[in-house]
Amino acid sequence: MSDAKPMKDKPWLFRTYAGHSTAKASNALYRNNLSKGQTGLSVAFDLPTQTGYDSDHKLARGEVGKVGVPVAHLGDMRMLFDDIPLEKMNTSMTINATAPWLLALYIAVAEEQGADVAQLNGTVQNDLIKEYLSRGTYICPPEPSLRMITDVAAYTRENLPKWNPMNVCSYHLQEAGATPQQELAFALATACAVLDDLKTKVPPEHFPQMVGRISFFVNAGIRFVTELCKMRAFVDLWDEICRDRYGIDDPKFRRFRYGVQVNSLGLTEQQPENNVYRILIEALAVTLSKKARCRALQLPAWNEALGLPRPWDQQWSLRMQQILAYETDLLEFDDLFDENPAIERKVAALMEGAREELARIDEMGGAVKSIEYMKSRLVEANAERISGIESGETVVVGANKFTTTEPSPLTTGEGAIMMADPKAEADQIARLDAWRAARDEGAVQAALADLREAARLGTNVMPASIAAAKAGATTGEWGETVRAAFGQYRAPTGVSHAPSNRTEGLEPVREAVDTVSAKLGRKLKFVVGKPGLDGHSNGAEQIAARARDCGMDIHYEGIRLTPAEIVAAVRDEDAHVVGLSILSGSHMPLMAELMQVMQAEGLGHVPVIVGGIIPDEDAAKLRAMGVAQVYTPKDFQLNTIMMDIVALVDPEPIAAQ
Repeated sequence: MSDAKPMKDKPWLFRTYAGHSTAKASNALYRNNLSKGQTGLSVAFDLPTQTGYDSDHKLARGEVGKVGVPVAHLGDMRMLFDDIPLEKMNTSMTINATAPWLLALYIAVAEEQGADVAQLNGTVQNDLIKEYLSRGTYICPPEPSLRMITDVAAYTRENLPKWNPMNVCSYHLQEAGATPQQELAFALATACAVLDDLKTKVPPEHFPQMVGRISFFVNAGIRFVTELCKMRAFVDLWDEICRDRYGIDDPKFRRFRYGVQVNSLGLTEQQPENNVYRILIEALAVTLSKKARCRALQLPAWNEALGLPRPWDQQWSLRMQQILAYETDLLEFDDLFDENPAIERKVAALMEGAREELARIDEMGGAVKSIEYMKSRLVEANAERISGIESGETVVVGANKFTTTEPSPLTTGEGAIMMADPKAEADQIARLDAWRAARDEGAVQAALADLREAARLGTNVMPASIAAAKAGATTGEWGETVRAAFGQYRAPTGVSHAPSNRTEGLEPVREAVDTVSAKLGRKLKFVVGKPGLDGHSNGAEQIAARARDCGMDIHYEGIRLTPAEIVAAVRDEDAHVVGLSILSGSHMPLMAELMQVMQAEGLGHVPVIVGGIIPDEDAAKLRAMGVAQVYTPKDFQLNTIMMDIVALVDPEPIAAQ
């Protein structure tokens, strides 16, 4: 009997998705996390940076440094990676519409550090199709966006051969309610759209290598066995597509390489300590099966449904990964699920459903032509998910079952929830002003003119973007240049005006809506809006769809509206009530501005409701401001919200006074 220890597989990359306030504060956070054993960086950018605006743009107000780090120019990127040797780092940047620009800044900083750019290792997410479907940080229409994705890929082939130029992101598809089959099909259709375009930009002999550089960023939900099977289905389907559709013979270029952040959608505000168990179970789904094990993993913190995680909260999630990789024997075994009949049946069923959906998308002309179809499918799937939770058919422990609870010591006391530094926005804008004042304006304008010309002529935008970064151009100037070249775009909302066939439990609400509409002399008019740059539209879509199904006359234009634009809609539509969704933590400044404009326009009588990740203290301030109702993730009963709206606009109490 041998005493030799079993060989262990190398663990996946340990990441923590992080960035907030300023580049300096985020740099300190990164260096602290690396000192604790994190093996890769995962950079979160704030919404202005993601959508191509400078920190002082009117749409950026209240959004600077909230959901990530602001990077407005080369100086910010330099500060972000100060004392972090980029040549030795594996950096994942969650950036999409502005991916060419952020990669240009990253390359410029690496060159300043004296790094060999060819050795840079990392990923830009660079997936625009899911932005139109679920996340909302797009800039341009789909066709030019696809062109810029493949510009980045073609540039990295020649200059950054170790870099992953695109991370097909199905993560947000699941966050938007996608079924496993939809997540598989929509992500793979996106990858096909990119590869079809990329084929025209690289020499045929190099195309297999570029297929091998495409990576994926996937979600893992709480249905542990299904999620594990989904990952095995991803592996087999990608191998099949690479071999049959693209003729890739070398198996190493057909490998499904993916990173994961496990599900945030299922994290509960109620009994948030339960989220620790959820996160661990979801991590097992993407690590237990050797055949389908992730290459990198980042875990949310247990309290992300409450607010920003503190460094300690992020450390707790990191330690979970380290215990799994280093204390257990997980990495010592072959695949635990090969030839398991239950697993094989489930994988086969998922693959069959995904193939049917892929065939439908192909018939429509591919992913770019199918955006409206895919968006409507996601909205419907999310409505089904929410209905299951509302009815209790889908159990969420602590939320709709087993709700009796003890007060949690983890959520009490000073500093239990981290808040973004309120002075960070002013500090960022002051440094942006100083940057503009100190740069060579002539060099900047010349570089931006070259970028405009590259966009117009169809040449690769990366060299001109790098030159603009080095000259001192800003994120907003890069964004304005591509907007001018390619035009702006408003993605479909997925919320049709025709009611769905979902009727269960709606009759009492419909009766109440009909009654109040009769009193008002016309249908109850409900304007739903998303102010600021927050693109997480799932909640707004579900509120609008449920209001429509209850018989209200809805007006919902989608994301990225200024408070003034929303107030104009309230006036023009003669709305009875306005509902706003803000999930980026920017509710205080945005609501203060909106309520001010409402009063100035003589619309102070129209009740305003708001939903988002809003601490109790902020909710009290919003009510003091005149907001009629505040909803947070714990308020998952949409019919209750609908009845609240009816009560708010019922004219009878006013008549009785």
